[in-house]
Amino acid sequence: MTDLDLDELRAELDDFAQPEKKGGRSAREERIIAGFEEIQRFVDQHGRAPQHGEGNDIFERLYAVRLDRLRSLEECRALLNPLDRQGLFTGDGAATVAVTEAIDDDELLAEMQGAAGATDITELRHVRSAAEKRAAEEIANRQKCEDFDTFKPLFKALERDLDTGVRITRQIRKDAGFLKTDIKQGEFFILGGQIAYVAEVGEWFKAPNGENDARLRVIYSNGTESDLLLRSLQRALYKDDASRRISEPSAGPLFSGESSEDDLASGTIYVLRSKSDHPIVVQHREVLHKIGVTGGDVERRIANAKLDPTFLLADVEIFATYKLSNINRTKLENLIHRIFDTARLNIEIKDRFGNPVIPREWFLVPFSVVDEAIERIKDGSIKSYKYDQQQARLIRIRT
Repeated sequence: MTDLDLDELRAELDDFAQPEKKGGRSAREERIIAGFEEIQRFVDQHGRAPQHGEGNDIFERLYAVRLDRLRSLEECRALLNPLDRQGLFTGDGAATVAVTEAIDDDELLAEMQGAAGATDITELRHVRSAAEKRAAEEIANRQKCEDFDTFKPLFKALERDLDTGVRITRQIRKDAGFLKTDIKQGEFFILGGQIAYVAEVGEWFKAPNGENDARLRVIYSNGTESDLLLRSLQRALYKDDASRRISEPSAGPLFSGESSEDDLASGTIYVLRSKSDHPIVVQHREVLHKIGVTGGDVERRIANAKLDPTFLLADVEIFATYKLSNINRTKLENLIHRIFDTARLNIEIKDRFGNPVIPREWFLVPFSVVDEAIERIKDGSIKSYKYDQQQARLIRIRT
């Protein structure tokens, strides 16, 4: 038997060697994960799952189609469930996108290319949707509100009420081609991206179709007004898929022990501490907290914390939880984060692909202050306080 030299031996062995599987995942699995992470970044930015509809941005619609496909494939669900920190495959998040949309090639091409001569995919020329055209026609009938200064305090107070949860926005009921809602003086609505205030309701009269109607004075948050008919406002609210009714301040406390058919979904505020060995975390562990809101189970939410940059790629400890109902979870979470924004942790870590990530939900705040803030959110008094980082406590705002 002839001895093989080292080069020949290496060549022989190379023929039998199996290619190493990088990171334990196939190229297809990595593409699926990368596509899902794009959807997760959209949800982080917008506070909701991507939605279908011709009035939405083309990229949001593409993400919505992609999410539907990921949900429909068992292979994808099994791969992505451990990474699903936003409940997109379970609970309320999974129901956000309900109807699969088929985007035809011509429409996609028109959106992506814009006008002839565009040289880069980022240079999209805006193509107006049908909803935007309807909004433009409605706006065209508005005029400048000469006494808008009279109404400014109302809009500012409304903004504070929405921020603190004293008021909430509710989807307008629509059925059988007409709007199932009354319109009264003093009410607020969201129409065409603007807040609309019904300042006056004129005398009632019979319309040609036999319905009761009235001339309105409607003031908009951009300083314009219109004198459209009540039935015209109803039709405009019906045609605008994003229209909302803004509740009265007396609609109930931020956290409610009772529920009704109009209640928003319940959930949980959670306060976590990290078990990371990162030097900054170790130094401030007693006052470093992650504060979030979820509609699902907190234990499930943190099950894969050590794989998720949001959790600093480390296990966490559940330090406190608060049950809630009749609340918009996204707005509540945004409110809590705004209160403690000055104490937000500034730290950069690497995800599993080596990309830099800056987690945004960790705050250097004593737990006692977090607990006080949540109690003040409950009773509505938080609007009179702000967090003072130097004193590490909530202080009353001077008015």
